[in-house]
Amino acid sequence: MARLDRAIHASLESRTNPMTDFLPLTLTGQHVTLIPLSPDHCAGLVEAARDGELWRLWYTKVPAPDAMAAAIALRLSQQEAGSMAPFTVLDATGRICGMTTYMNIDQQNRRVEIGSTWYARRVQRTQLNTEAKRLLLTHAFETLNCIAVEFRTHFLNHQSRRAIERLGAKLDGILRHHTVTADGLLRDTCVYSITAPEWPTIRAHLTWQLTKRNDRQTIATLLATPPGVEADLDLPPRTERAKLTYLD
Repeated sequence: MARLDRAIHASLESRTNPMTDFLPLTLTGQHVTLIPLSPDHCAGLVEAARDGELWRLWYTKVPAPDAMAAAIALRLSQQEAGSMAPFTVLDATGRICGMTTYMNIDQQNRRVEIGSTWYARRVQRTQLNTEAKRLLLTHAFETLNCIAVEFRTHFLNHQSRRAIERLGAKLDGILRHHTVTADGLLRDTCVYSITAPEWPTIRAHLTWQLTKRNDRQTIATLLATPPGVEADLDLPPRTERAKLTYLD
């Protein structure tokens, strides 16, 4: 057993550790683009947060409009310290719609947390979050060589917990009375993770989720399209619609 442990350790040591070169970068998908956070994004982020007045949700930490500039400065200072890589989230049209980060970067143990994520109400429950997470997870496991990626959220943030669980992350446990919130309340924190051996299955699952949603949108467009205009929209002919069914 000791020989096996030494062999595993030697194998890990022999591999490069890209996390030591954790630099700001842009991640691009079909529905979302993640760009390095900048003070220039402040006005767009304020507008996004106002869509749903997200800062009023007591169990989240979405910056209020008058606190957005300070929140950006804090994230950039943590980036400078090497513990965070913050992103501004753009929708498919290039409009700012939220923030997300790599945080609690642990270079020695090749672990990272994806967190401090929030989105304007207009893009919630769309493909955007699924694709954003797939981009971040792909980079973490396939470029940064992470062994695990964490997600953390408030115990009572049921929407966030469901979203994390839909990704395929497993609940590691609940940190009871983990932190004291700004208003003096005690927060129980749910800790989830995805490990490197699980990533191929999770990647296939996320790809299927995105494909399923794209198929639903295509079918909805087909069913709503008047006769004779399919060619203009590059859609299958109306006679093919009877063969289409909605996915569960």
